[in-house]
Amino acid sequence: MKIDLHKIKVAEVVKDYKDSLEEGVTAFGGKLDIRPKYQREFVYKPEQRNAVINTVQNQFPLNVMYWIENSAGNYELLDGQQRTLSICQYVNGDYSINDRYFHNLTKEEKDQILNYELMIYFCDGTDKERIKWFEIINTAGEKLTPQELLNAIYTGPWLSDAKLKFSKSNCAAYLLANDGGQLVGGSPIRQEYLETALSWINEGNVAGYMAKHQHDKNANELWQYFQEAISWVRKTFPEYRREMVNVNWGELFNQFKDKKQNTNKLETELKELADHIKPWHEGGKTISKNCQMLCKECNRTKSGK
Repeated sequence: MKIDLHKIKVAEVVKDYKDSLEEGVTAFGGKLDIRPKYQREFVYKPEQRNAVINTVQNQFPLNVMYWIENSAGNYELLDGQQRTLSICQYVNGDYSINDRYFHNLTKEEKDQILNYELMIYFCDGTDKERIKWFEIINTAGEKLTPQELLNAIYTGPWLSDAKLKFSKSNCAAYLLANDGGQLVGGSPIRQEYLETALSWINEGNVAGYMAKHQHDKNANELWQYFQEAISWVRKTFPEYRREMVNVNWGELFNQFKDKKQNTNKLETELKELADHIKPWHEGGKTISKNCQMLCKECNRTKSGK
């Protein structure tokens, strides 16, 4: 892993700061990707945010940050997102400290902030080295999820397109999997829909699929697979049950997609396995909210059905 230390003034980092909400946050003349598209947004508490600015104003040392250079010659923020956002937002006038916004400061006070030198490591290395480094520097504070760690490594046109389909609020994958009853759990913006789809298509090896397709022009193969899997589930199990959200549909789809299924027979078997949470003889109704799925043995041995 190649790591070089650079001293960069706040004025350079905050240049052309732009917060496009779910479209991401950029700065450093548009060359620094502070928060990639649709990555979940960590929010500092006011006291944490203010502490960053007070540190800069007093010329105290701020913890080092890590940037990683991508193939386009731009940078992605590896560690230090909230510190960078706190500085950019204050200079941009998004919040005040003790009723003083940046524009309320004297020229000397402004210059003191803008000329403050941030200690930033530029990092480069193999995929394996990057993942290891991500894990090391994210052992404290707000941890990235495993999928967010992989997203930071396997950037490129494939990932950008995949995020559009799987990682945006009310994205296509979310709408498809919730049309007629929720089949996939989690939140798109937390990268859980993307992680699920990748796990399905490559039988659990998410990183392997991302490494293979990192430089593809789009994620059409993954999207097509996901559509076919969800369509197969709807046709094979036409009666929706709330428990279906917890099923690994990818595993079933991969194994049985080419085999003709008798949906009526499957439905009959499912009803036989439906166990009443509140026993039937006590007034428990045979409805989804009062049923749970048990294996045949447990269903037979459980009394008071």
